[in-house]
Amino acid sequence: MDEELAPRPEHRFTFGLWTVGWQARDPFGDATRPPLDPVESVHRLADLGAYGVTFHDDDVVPFGSDDADRSDHLKRFRAALDETGMAVPMVTTNLFTHPAFKEGAFTANDREVRRFAIRKVMRNLDLAAELGADTYVLWGGREGSEVDVAKDAQLAFERYREAIDLLAGYVEDQGYGIRFALEPKPNEPRGDIFLPTVGHALAFISTLEHADMVGLNPEVGHEQMSNLNVTHGIAQALWHGKLFHIDLNGQHGPKFDQDLVFGHGDLLSAFALVDLLEHGGPGGGPAYDGPRHFDYKPLRTEAIDGVWASAAANMRTYLLLAERARAFRADPEVQEALAAAGVPQLSTPTLAPGETWADLVADPTAFESFDADAKGERSHGATRLDQLAVEHLLGAR
Repeated sequence: MDEELAPRPEHRFTFGLWTVGWQARDPFGDATRPPLDPVESVHRLADLGAYGVTFHDDDVVPFGSDDADRSDHLKRFRAALDETGMAVPMVTTNLFTHPAFKEGAFTANDREVRRFAIRKVMRNLDLAAELGADTYVLWGGREGSEVDVAKDAQLAFERYREAIDLLAGYVEDQGYGIRFALEPKPNEPRGDIFLPTVGHALAFISTLEHADMVGLNPEVGHEQMSNLNVTHGIAQALWHGKLFHIDLNGQHGPKFDQDLVFGHGDLLSAFALVDLLEHGGPGGGPAYDGPRHFDYKPLRTEAIDGVWASAAANMRTYLLLAERARAFRADPEVQEALAAAGVPQLSTPTLAPGETWADLVADPTAFESFDADAKGERSHGATRLDQLAVEHLLGAR
């Protein structure tokens, strides 16, 4: 069992440099940890069995660095990647820390800020392509408002679309082969952020010139902090073919973005999510074949040793949940309970092959002789399934 729970590169576990590198500064207190060298992070994560790292541009090259300093930072970072064999499957851009972005980036009222934001992304896209990344995440943390009348929301969406279309065109013209993944979040740091949920983002993507190049990077905590069902959101993204990347962490319900270790929040939800990612739907829906990316923050109470303990905890918890999900799927009693609950029936189309609405109207069993009272008396066995999931999760089966 312990060997099965040892993270290996084939598990494709990845971490953002901003996760382990978080100094634990919050609105009420200063940092409790010193800065962490990105090169050290690469080596330590590799030692723990991670597959790769991701980063914002400013995580590797401090904002405002001149060309010579930028070259030195990148040289050290590339050397660490070469020494460890770590991959860089995803890159993103920091469009939220510097005060220049306090009113927005792609949707800032100030045109000069918008142009700077796009150029900042384009510069980092060049680096992403050089390092072999195939996904570029765009999180609009400053896109939104606290005061509704201070932002023309319709024009903001137009500017948002303009920016994404321009960047997708740039990637296509450069032949980079990179896809974009929008990351929904309802609030924080802005009072209200544009594209707050999976559904909002999917609707926005449908308006884009290069919609085929743009998908989603949902995050567990971002869905749960708005009291949504993260497993449903991920399932919909998979169903649309738009789950380009995923951020895994933990969250205790609708409150501030906690960024806990994956599974250290709603454990049953984490179990269902891992089952979905690993196996797809019980009826044969698609699973997820991309990196398992952890976007969490080591607790503010922890020193550096706790940083690495928490990084390891993310991977071990995922592997534990994956093992429990396999056992759940293989359990004959679970299969029988799923059948009793009627779950497999969802794979049968409501209309038979070649059947039309006219055939449905002509079928008296569909309405005239349908026994609604009998159907209403039926038990669907959801409690039994839930208990079986709990027992597998607790290792009781």
